[in-house]
Amino acid sequence: MELNNDIQQSIEKSVLCWLATCSTDLVPNVSPKEIFDAYGDHHIIIANIASPQTVRNIRANPKVCLSFIDILVQKGYQLKGKAEIVDASHADFADMEAVFLRMTHGKYPFETITKIAVESVKPIIAPRYILFPETTEAQQIESARKAYQL
Repeated sequence: MELNNDIQQSIEKSVLCWLATCSTDLVPNVSPKEIFDAYGDHHIIIANIASPQTVRNIRANPKVCLSFIDILVQKGYQLKGKAEIVDASHADFADMEAVFLRMTHGKYPFETITKIAVESVKPIIAPRYILFPETTEAQQIESARKAYQL
C-alpha cells in the first residue's frame, strides 16, 4: 500500500503515534511512539525507545496497527501491516538510523527500529465532521484549542 502525499503530510504533523501489537498469549498492547516517519512509499519506521514489550510482541507476531492524528485538526490515519525489528546488522539500518538522528539530534538512544510494511490504510476523522458535515477544519482547530486550553 502506497503512502501518498496526504498520509506523509499527516505523519509530519503528528506528534505521537500509537502502535498496537499482540503477544503470543493474545494480550494486546498499545504504546505511544514519539520518533517515527515514513520510509519510502510503503513503510513506516519507528525508533524503539523504551519499548521492550513492543519488540517482544512483534518478534512473536508481526501483525500491527498504527494510528496517528493531528490533534488540532483531528484527522489522521490508521495503518495496518507487518512489522519487523531491524537491528544494526540489517542492510538498511544505517539509512533508517540517519532519518532518526536528523530528527532527534542523537538525544534519544535506540538500538533497534520497527519497520512496518503497510498493507492497508484507513482515514481517521473526529466524529464532529460526520455528525456536523458543515464543520470546517478551522472550526475544529478552534474547538480543539479551547478543549486543550491552547
